Amino acid sequence: RPDRDGHVTLDACIQDHVGRAGAVAFVEHFEHPISIARAVMEKTPHVMLVGDGAERWALENGFQKKELQLPEVRKAWQEWLKTSDYKPVVNVENHDTIGMVGVDAAGRLAGSCTTSGLAYKVHGRVGDSPIIGAGLFVDGEVGAACATGTGELVIRVAGSHTVVELMRQGMEPDAACREAVHRILKQNPGLEDHQVGFLALRADGAHGAHAIYEGFDFALTTDAGTELVRSGFERKGE
Repeated sequence: RPDRDGHVTLDACIQDHVGRAGAVAFVEHFEHPISIARAVMEKTPHVMLVGDGAERWALENGFQKKELQLPEVRKAWQEWLKTSDYKPVVNVENHDTIGMVGVDAAGRLAGSCTTSGLAYKVHGRVGDSPIIGAGLFVDGEVGAACATGTGELVIRVAGSHTVVELMRQGMEPDAACREAVHRILKQNPGLEDHQVGFLALRADGAHGAHAIYEGFDFALTTDAGTELVRSGFERKGE
């Protein structure tokens, strides 16, 4: 989805069970930013690269540029220009951010988060998705969490870190996600038309999710297969 200037910019981050992390933000012309984020984690002493610097580094490390502007996306942006409504579009009923958390047979946790951000955002805006502790947080001794929705709301409560720390204190994963959502609602009284959802996985495999509005679904994969699960929520959609 493009920003208000018609550019498609992507963000991503990744973290493993020992705390290693990599992230990129505000990159264009690369199809899989999560792969660049992983390379940042594995090949540099840094956690995050952004913008032109991230793109140059990606090219130097073998990643190829690709045109990401689909005709239908360009057409939607041109239609938006007719009104130029500054309010960023939030998909309340589901989510475009891809957040994943997992644990392997040896009990090692990992997670990733990637997104194109809010449609028609200000050029240069970066949300929670590439920020370790906001869009994603992994603690190998406790669990992992990721977030989707309006990134600014997640950043202000250090959302995914909050969920993991609540699990550290003994909360079940679903309760920890619910408490993080409650903190956002308490911090933003009168909040409307903004979705946030959290997904959590404990080191022993227990999991949970909670969102502001209904309709936040997540895929659960185990040895038995994959199923779509609906999370808890605070409000019914209109």
